[in-house]
Amino acid sequence: MNRIKGDLVVPWENFHGPNLGYIAELYENYQKDPNSIDPEIKELFEQWGPPLLDGGLKSEGKTLQQATPSIQMEQLEKYLAASKLADSIRTFGHLDANLNPLQQRNNGELYNNPQKFGLTYEELKEFPASIFSTNLPAHITNGLEALKYLQTIYSNNLAFEFDHVQDNEEKQWLTVMIETGKYKENLSNEKKQAILKRLAEVEVFEQFLHRVFVGQKRFSIEGVDTLVPLLDEIISCSVKKGVKSVNIGMAHRGRLNVLAHVLGKPYEMIFAEFQHAPNKDFIPSEGSIGITYGWTGDVKYHLGLDRKIKEQDSIQAVITLANNPSHLEYVNPVVAGYTRAAQENRKNNGHPLQNTDQALGILIHGDAAFPGQGVVAETLNLSRIKGYQTGGTIHIIANNMIGFTTESEDSRSTKYASDLAKGFEIPIIHVNADDPEAVLAAAQLAVLYRQTYNKDFLIDLIGYRRYGHNEMDEPLATNPVMYHFIHEHPTVLNLYANQLQQSGVIAPDYLTEVEKQIENKLKAAYEKVPKGKDLDYVMNPPEQVEKGIPPVVTKVASDQLTRLNEELLMWPENFQVFNKLEKILKRRSKAFTEGKIDWAHAETLAFATIVEDGIPIRLTGQDSERGTFAHRHIVLHDHQTGETFSPLHNLSNGKASFAVHNSPLSEISVLGFEYGYNVIAPETLVLWEAQFGDFANSAQVIMDQFISSGRAKWGQKSGLVMLLPHGYEGQGPEHSSARLERFLTIAAENNWTVANMTKSSQYFHILRRQALILEKEEVRPLVIMSPKSLLRHPLVASSYEDLTDGEFQPVLEQPGTGSKADKVERLILCSGKIAIDLAEAIEKVEDRDWFHILRIEELYPFPMKEVAAFIEKYGNLKEIVWVQEEPKNMGAWTFVEPRVNALAPTNVEVFYIGRRRRSSTAEGDPIVHKWEQSRIINEALKRS
Repeated sequence: MNRIKGDLVVPWENFHGPNLGYIAELYENYQKDPNSIDPEIKELFEQWGPPLLDGGLKSEGKTLQQATPSIQMEQLEKYLAASKLADSIRTFGHLDANLNPLQQRNNGELYNNPQKFGLTYEELKEFPASIFSTNLPAHITNGLEALKYLQTIYSNNLAFEFDHVQDNEEKQWLTVMIETGKYKENLSNEKKQAILKRLAEVEVFEQFLHRVFVGQKRFSIEGVDTLVPLLDEIISCSVKKGVKSVNIGMAHRGRLNVLAHVLGKPYEMIFAEFQHAPNKDFIPSEGSIGITYGWTGDVKYHLGLDRKIKEQDSIQAVITLANNPSHLEYVNPVVAGYTRAAQENRKNNGHPLQNTDQALGILIHGDAAFPGQGVVAETLNLSRIKGYQTGGTIHIIANNMIGFTTESEDSRSTKYASDLAKGFEIPIIHVNADDPEAVLAAAQLAVLYRQTYNKDFLIDLIGYRRYGHNEMDEPLATNPVMYHFIHEHPTVLNLYANQLQQSGVIAPDYLTEVEKQIENKLKAAYEKVPKGKDLDYVMNPPEQVEKGIPPVVTKVASDQLTRLNEELLMWPENFQVFNKLEKILKRRSKAFTEGKIDWAHAETLAFATIVEDGIPIRLTGQDSERGTFAHRHIVLHDHQTGETFSPLHNLSNGKASFAVHNSPLSEISVLGFEYGYNVIAPETLVLWEAQFGDFANSAQVIMDQFISSGRAKWGQKSGLVMLLPHGYEGQGPEHSSARLERFLTIAAENNWTVANMTKSSQYFHILRRQALILEKEEVRPLVIMSPKSLLRHPLVASSYEDLTDGEFQPVLEQPGTGSKADKVERLILCSGKIAIDLAEAIEKVEDRDWFHILRIEELYPFPMKEVAAFIEKYGNLKEIVWVQEEPKNMGAWTFVEPRVNALAPTNVEVFYIGRRRRSSTAEGDPIVHKWEQSRIINEALKRS
């Protein structure tokens, strides 16, 4: 049966399979937005209504027999074929595009051929142009002209991939922008000349370095020279739209050129680094360039820089190129953290106020690294998560089509280096790096999309690498075919100069004169640099760093703490906290007066006092709102409505923001993000909490390359706090050890503080101490081996007097041991949970005078003076024992042993009690664990 209208048969039932599905898809688009489809198809839907897919066609009026398709039916099939052809060009046109500078595109029209859709060129001439697109210039009047226009748009030196974007509004916006060209600036002759001059600066600079500093690594930009004008354009367009902070992350390839020309680093400074000469004298006096130095330094192509863009006497924006080690993509989350911090106002009580228009992140990736490094995907995943989104990052793949000596087919399983981005619905532009004007157009669309939708955008800048991985490599040995093409290929500077000369934009001798001026400028800068190499280098930390953390008053007035304890237990009258949780939290009122303030209680009080001091706080981790061990509950949930509430957002005297976010299941991207956030927001107490401390090793690169060494290498200060749950409770190898030994191995030059504490009051005071030194020269990261089973242990709890008086103590004495100094023969040193195990065990020991227990609460810097004072106190001391629960090759023993030996008198033996050396961090069997733990305790408390 056929649906009829008037005397005509509705044609939909003559479609089957894919054709019927296509009609249905068009109708869905029509329902969402009638103007999103071709007008002719829209008219058919208005005339005939929807297609029915279940075979039961409803009638509207009389029922007719199956009829022969009318002329409208044949015409409709042709229109649908043309519409499919247009969609094919939009979706697959990039596969026919001219993207590889080293190879001309094939002319096979693989995806643009009308014959594959049952159409001829003659038929297309008779079609209205609007069948292909409603976004065409007025002079396009028929289907054939429209086809050629779309082929030019989608299969040229620019190519687009956005079919994977699910939002129809965004997809339609992109289609309109691309096909109308509204996003592109019509370049004046002056702008074209400026582009040429910029390319000349880029090329002549590289050639000068190649000639003057023979054999020195520089990781040149040549082959993707247009990266510099691309960055220029993104920054210029963004600043014009109100962006005040531009944060750039990139690896070493092309970095010197970006430093020189985008960041404005003086040539003299760069040449001084090649000459191994002092370069601080070449910083511009007006302060537009900001650079910090560490005392051990880093190679020149890892260094970062700040540049202020000024207009008259006002600063329009600040551009920052992040310091970056050779771990290529690990700067990605760091820059995302920079950007989020620059977007937020933290001066209000409650949530920070974010303005994504304030700051922009730009990430420059390598074509091998983008699909190859997992941190890329982890960072992309942050892009639309509430606690981490930055309103869209602009990504650039500086695509050399090679990684070291590995060509593309051996470095990824996908066609394009950019394909990973499709899973995050990020629009992609592929652009031939030899077409500067196309490159600028890509920049303009990226900025406009980001401003419109506050989402990420990716530009795949496809070029090549003129030399080997570094300038000492000979690529013909490993990549002969590719480098045969490269050696025959003219530079983009020469290609563009020829283009402008042929179009009359420049005179024949224009480029020669420009190159001569640049060369003279480079020579003059080179002459200013001292040539001597016998320089006296001092690689010592600044005096404030060497001295360590000064005394800080961390105690809080009793009346303030009492008031805060009450306010932290208040929530709106109609807010229904889960009844069991409410009872647990309300116990804190009584615990406060009874001396039973546990770990989480002390933490919340510390946070409240810090916010009242006007210091913002940001805490993130995989379960940080509740706490992995259900101990924190710093965000409450109404168990009826799901609404959330945090008392820390409603303090009566709060002077700064408090942010807490449950993070995605990623250590490396989240820790990198928090480090970057802290660098840009140094006044903020930023804490990252691992779900279990063991999982922190997934972020080892961030710890090694940024947190522990960033200040020594780059002068980059950080006060980041890492909370790493640590303790042996028989939960197996992956839920016991935060790998304390790794943090102590790279502890030097007062680079961070490593603590393993046994009292909640100690935690309270060390958090406050960290907050109060954040903007001082003495600031450094804080690594805390935080507890698990000790979170609620009565021996860890404190009284409120412990918080209102005193300060953080690097060493605590165990009460009830060593009461008579002349009888002490054994001094037991320990740290963390094992100290509480010992404290419980001594209750059963009758003679406690022959030993004394010291808890080392701060392992680094090691409290040499404090421990020495105790050793001196015990004149009859025979042995010093280090007791730990970790295996002998792990934990603190290897770090502690030489220090204790240095303190021990010659007649005093120093030895170890604990687990034997192991390859695995802990036993998997809880029974074996319990036996081992008992053995350690018994040996520690037994006379030799």
